[in-house]
Amino acid sequence: MRQLQSRLFAAVGLIALFAASPAGAQTAAPAQPAAAAVPANAVKLGVIGPFSGPSSDFGNPMLHGIQLAVEEINAVGGYLGRPLVLVVKDDQGNPDVGLKGSQELAAAGVVATIGFCNTGVAMKALDVYQTGKVPLIVPCSTGTPLTSKFPGPESYIFRTSAKDAIQAPFVVDDIVKRGWTNVAIFADTTGYGEAGLKDVEAALAAKNLKAVYVARFPLGVKDVREQLKAAREAGANVVFSYTVGPENAAIANGRRDLKWNVPQVGAWPLSFPFFINGAKEAADGALMAQTFIAEPSNERRSSFLSAYSRKFKQRIAVPMAAAQSYDATYLLAYALFGIRDGQLNGPAVKAALENIPRVYYGVVATYERPFTREDKDAITQNMLVMGKVRAGAVTFAYPEDAKRNLIVQRKKMVASAP
Repeated sequence: MRQLQSRLFAAVGLIALFAASPAGAQTAAPAQPAAAAVPANAVKLGVIGPFSGPSSDFGNPMLHGIQLAVEEINAVGGYLGRPLVLVVKDDQGNPDVGLKGSQELAAAGVVATIGFCNTGVAMKALDVYQTGKVPLIVPCSTGTPLTSKFPGPESYIFRTSAKDAIQAPFVVDDIVKRGWTNVAIFADTTGYGEAGLKDVEAALAAKNLKAVYVARFPLGVKDVREQLKAAREAGANVVFSYTVGPENAAIANGRRDLKWNVPQVGAWPLSFPFFINGAKEAADGALMAQTFIAEPSNERRSSFLSAYSRKFKQRIAVPMAAAQSYDATYLLAYALFGIRDGQLNGPAVKAALENIPRVYYGVVATYERPFTREDKDAITQNMLVMGKVRAGAVTFAYPEDAKRNLIVQRKKMVASAP
């Protein structure tokens, strides 16, 4: 904690103005305080995500990461002595609920919002933030369209998660190196699965490859053995899955039942409890793109993991969700400290996010100019590592990656998947 405070002090250069206040000390409680309890000088930050329902397994770690960061920031004085207060909306993983919650956040006068875990939910609400000029930082949703819907300097949509347009080619690069080139793609029919399928197909095409089989299925499917049989008959030697829930486990369990011993690879949802706990031994060996793996591989990560455990008395169900939202909150705080006159309107906060002057040494990676006017995605492909399920936990597939991504910084890719 002391080291985290010191980093914040150094970043803003305003130590003399920081004094923890009683008001600041009460703003990071898990439940949003009643409106009457909010100090008059508070800075309101919106938070939206699935805190109940089937996506709550990564929605709640996202919320916890934000709460932990706000508690630490408020402990050293908040924003120029003003406490940060969270205005929290549960979107339940439902696009209509997410739209309504976003409208309520805009009406509440939040200076920015951190949120969304489901691509389809976020897509329906993006116009609220763009037309209302309320900056949105997405710490979990990875669907490529989120930051491409409003491209260029006018966009108010930022992101600290790895978009699928970089996750897909990262995983494809790895499986090609391993000689797994006969790919079967299993993608759900949600907005996430649809966008992910396109990204995987584009990444394969860049290698002059084409999937030997493509399966589509709705959320809630429990048996995909017929599709797996068809993939096996098509000659697949790897299954690339793109879905977020128990369906990943259905794929793994189906392979086990068919005694089809081929690897399962995918984007970050293969690190979720729905997969690991649902598939058990069948999940072992699965490979997935990761930005953060919950191992104390340096002081930053050790401190974060310890603080999270102390505050919430539990292991992190989805570590990436917690770490990315924690870093998103600090990046927003760094941006706010660039606004010296206290005028925290939407255009000013947007411009500050695009021009964060100091390097932030986060728990996911090191961020130098994470956002620009032209590019609102903080994570680039060089910042990813490959995770592997081993004995019911996610670890580094390559031991040398344990520290590599702690020192890499955002960089423009020479070429990216369309």
